[in-house]
Amino acid sequence: MDIERINDHTMKFFITYIDIEDRGFNREEIWYDRERSEELFWEMMDEARDHDDFFIDGPLWIQVQAVDKGIEVLVTKAELSKDGQKLELPIGVDKIIDIPLDEGIESLFQQELVEEVEEQVGTNFNEDGTFGFLIKFNDFEDVISLSHRLIFEDIKDELHSFEDRYYVYVEFDEVLHDEEEIDRILSIVLEYGEESTLTIHRVSEYGKQIVKERALETIRNNFPPKM
Repeated sequence: MDIERINDHTMKFFITYIDIEDRGFNREEIWYDRERSEELFWEMMDEARDHDDFFIDGPLWIQVQAVDKGIEVLVTKAELSKDGQKLELPIGVDKIIDIPLDEGIESLFQQELVEEVEEQVGTNFNEDGTFGFLIKFNDFEDVISLSHRLIFEDIKDELHSFEDRYYVYVEFDEVLHDEEEIDRILSIVLEYGEESTLTIHRVSEYGKQIVKERALETIRNNFPPKM
């Protein structure tokens, strides 16, 4: 099993189906047997504690994705709101996001939960004070059109392809860009694409990186606007 610390609040796990079976579990029961899925989860958390001193001191927010060779799990430490109705997730320096509690949270390894969680959170928050958005494009022409609409300044952008789709990862520095500016930029970007339910980690690992940096500028310089 691979364990990676994303930041102070989040750990990322990747465990292959072979590893799962070596531990005495099978694919079906981790999705459909709550007791067995929780047993596997806490076994993983024990290893995280031993591996990187990731101690549990409150509620957790869990994202699970099935991939070809195993499962990817993101675990974020959260806090329960004072009224007990929401989870408060840390998303950056002095920032949190409130997630309403519902029955779906109780299922750790339920695939439907993956889309729900990622659609609500949908952002990659980094410990260095940056946070990014992954935008999906069904057609490369839409990426070209966007590149001629926006000129980024002090914004990191990458271009990836994954499963016959194109993805632009846009990363902002919260020191350089305020919330109003970020909202304005994203509203334009989302005219051409849609926010992806995938994580940048998955697209980076299993997709292909086409342009590593200054992606929209590179596309703009190499492809004329569509008439």
